[in-house]
Amino acid sequence: MLPKTLPFTKQQIDEITAKYPTPFHIYDEKGIRENAKKLIKAFSWAPGFKEYFAVKANPNPYLVKLLGEEGFGADCSSLPELVIAEKAGITGENIMLTSNNTPADEFIYARKLGATLNLDDITHIDYVEKHAGLPEIISFRYNPGPLKGGNAIIGIPEEAKYGLTRDQLFEAYKTVKERGVKRFGLHTMIASNELHADYFVDTAEILFELIADLSDKLKIDFEFVNLGGGFGIPYRPGDKPLDLEYISSRIHEVYEEIIIGRGLKPLKICMESGRLITGPFGFLVTKAIHKKEIYKSYIGVDACMADLMRPALYGAYHHITILGKEDDKPVKKYDITGSLCENNDKFAIDRMLPEIKTGDTLVIHDTGAHGYAMGFNYNGKLRSAELLLKEDGSVKQIRRAETMDDYFATIDFSGL
Repeated sequence: MLPKTLPFTKQQIDEITAKYPTPFHIYDEKGIRENAKKLIKAFSWAPGFKEYFAVKANPNPYLVKLLGEEGFGADCSSLPELVIAEKAGITGENIMLTSNNTPADEFIYARKLGATLNLDDITHIDYVEKHAGLPEIISFRYNPGPLKGGNAIIGIPEEAKYGLTRDQLFEAYKTVKERGVKRFGLHTMIASNELHADYFVDTAEILFELIADLSDKLKIDFEFVNLGGGFGIPYRPGDKPLDLEYISSRIHEVYEEIIIGRGLKPLKICMESGRLITGPFGFLVTKAIHKKEIYKSYIGVDACMADLMRPALYGAYHHITILGKEDDKPVKKYDITGSLCENNDKFAIDRMLPEIKTGDTLVIHDTGAHGYAMGFNYNGKLRSAELLLKEDGSVKQIRRAETMDDYFATIDFSGL
């Protein structure tokens, strides 16, 4: 069983909480940077390899800027995410707009930034041309339907709202070529939090084969292929992390066989990972404020599912460490709960943990992606702060906690 470790000590957190009250998310800069370098190194063989960090996973501009410094681009899915990338110093073709059911203002702003458009539907060709004008480079998102299985989080491709069918792709590329588009890319994204390495190899093979067929029939050259994201992380101590070196080497073999073997032009390999990059390096820090004994034993903490939605939404597991009791044996079964008026507001159910007392600090692991990002204000809950644990051990607040003034800012009480 792989241990779940922390990049900080109880003493450090005690000092931090004296200045920044719980709950808060804290991110490990050193871990994120090292992880970014690891991905780039694993795919160093790939011509022009580019990771476009999925901003949706953690839309904090400080982290997007940090990753930009490591050579990453930004994969955006909305107008605010485009602005976040821009504020973080990422512009031009270092941005990819991968959205669906996209409003015109998002296409317009993406075109202003010079971002690459990754279109989700064949009807978007006319829509983009009307509202923003067709760019020089376009990518389409492929939905392979029954050719490829999905997984529990994203669903099976036939029932997913995303992407074009194979037949539609041939029509789409033919159309944009006739309308003056000169550069082409292809993308897919059909799984989320996947821990089976060969899944990603199979996906690459499907895309390489499709590019070969499109190139041959339409007489176009593809500039890049975006293999998407979906790389899982080991949320549970017993989970085996993905072997990036293995995945890379197998994709390299398929690339040599299909792209090079068929005489196609070198193809830039792209990805849009989010969870893989920041997920393991974020932690939700919260304090036990109540202890309740009825039919079960409950520990109420000052965080709630507004701070971390995944356990309630997906039944997802997030490991929990009780600071100062890391070496204590798990002796009692608890539900760890928030304070929302919803019974699924629980970070853990029937979890064996060391004995917890009110005032104890709990650290919930692996919240660096789809943690704060999925927050909300139900029950009038105010969203927490975000902190960055710098490489030198100092701490920077990169988003303050919300206040009631923030919550009420869009309401005009004078009309009541």
